[in-house]
Amino acid sequence: MKESPIVIVGSGLAGLTCAWAATEPCVLVTAESLTSGAASMWAQGGVAAALAPNDSTQDHADDTWRAGALAGDRAVIDRITGVAPEIVRLLTELDVPFDRAADGSLDLALEGGHRRPRVAHAGDHSGAAITACMASAVLHSPTVDVRENQSLVEILADDHGAVRGVLVRRTDGTTETIETSRVVLATGGLGGLWGHTTNPTTALGQGVALAARIGARTDDLHLVQFHPTALDVPRDPLPLLTEALRGAGAKLLADGSRFVEELQPRDVVAAAVWEQLGAGRKVRLDAREIPDVTSRFPAVAAIAEGCGLDLATDLLPVRPALHYSMGGLTVDQHSRTSVPGLWAIGEVSRTGLHGANRLASNSLLEAVVTGRAAAQDACGPLPGAWAENLPQVDPATVLPRNDIATLSVQDVRALLSSACGVLRDGATLERAVERLAPHTGEDVPYVAWLIARSALAHPHSIGAHRRTDDVHARNTDRTETHQGATA
Repeated sequence: MKESPIVIVGSGLAGLTCAWAATEPCVLVTAESLTSGAASMWAQGGVAAALAPNDSTQDHADDTWRAGALAGDRAVIDRITGVAPEIVRLLTELDVPFDRAADGSLDLALEGGHRRPRVAHAGDHSGAAITACMASAVLHSPTVDVRENQSLVEILADDHGAVRGVLVRRTDGTTETIETSRVVLATGGLGGLWGHTTNPTTALGQGVALAARIGARTDDLHLVQFHPTALDVPRDPLPLLTEALRGAGAKLLADGSRFVEELQPRDVVAAAVWEQLGAGRKVRLDAREIPDVTSRFPAVAAIAEGCGLDLATDLLPVRPALHYSMGGLTVDQHSRTSVPGLWAIGEVSRTGLHGANRLASNSLLEAVVTGRAAAQDACGPLPGAWAENLPQVDPATVLPRNDIATLSVQDVRALLSSACGVLRDGATLERAVERLAPHTGEDVPYVAWLIARSALAHPHSIGAHRRTDDVHARNTDRTETHQGATA
């Protein structure tokens, strides 16, 4: 079936990059219009890369390693941060309008966990700017067949467990089977499974569910990052207040007093904010001392204004919200999953880059790197030995599907928010696993069950995974990651 097209599912930055980089015909399937519903479009920060004269890819790798609580794959970290400057140059050639300093060099922003400014950005709407440029390149590609308003229903496997096609559903309810031996999942994350999230509420881990059902291995699903500064207003999802605000000097205040070093890794700051909220204090982000804050952060200013707040004069109420999944479908350096013929890229994948806590602005970088790797691999000869370095899947996680909806999305959101929030404990997790287990025939409870099961299986706190019943909990304050950042 090598003559069949490559099928790419998802039109965020990872999926678009894969389609753009592919040298063979491919079909790009997206549930809405191109880029709609993609978390990439919402990213405010930018792309982290060692571009300054006083920076190095080794320093970027070291910051990524430490921010991830020393739990990442060091070889993966070195490989992806090593090509980061090349990725920024590639995006520049695609006419991404990165901000420039007065001398014409890239204006590099400082974000939490980085020891120095290294984030190339396009205002405070970098994700939208980068994704739109990649989408334009895809639309001008003669080898890409874009199929909008088509949802992935099932990944089809043959008797040997290899991919043989996909089943998609159009908005009119009709379905189509696309026969192919090469499928690339770029379906995004699973943040919509939590009650407080900065993700699109459609991000329900569909890619994880469909791939896991045919035997794809997952890892680190319990490692989900809570962004410490979501705007605490009655909206769903919650608006995000970019990390770059704190990099520019914004302070976190609890009942008017500063309580944390704001440029520590996100898991540390989120836990500190959660502690203050749990004590009944009101937490606010103070950006009033940032010069020209509304012109420097126009997207954030517009968000605040839409909520009746003024970025330049008001203290902004904040709370942690689910932001990113470090875990997902386990992949190798070629973005191959454990299922022959199935690749996973972007947030749906678990590469090992992020460890137990993602360093700010490494996600758009990972999307481009993994998308390009999958395209290069899928366009080459299909290997005889497939992803032989990946561990085998746990058979207990491979469960069949049925169409009986027995637990609502809102019920799942409430359950995960309670059991898998910023702080977790074994007894609550055990009850969540038991509650979800009878409902795994439906995709949303199935993914939630996989997450809760993973959290229960890891009794020790690390990075974003905070167990209140871990008697051996170590100090997770990694202040050394940002020494010099505020100098």
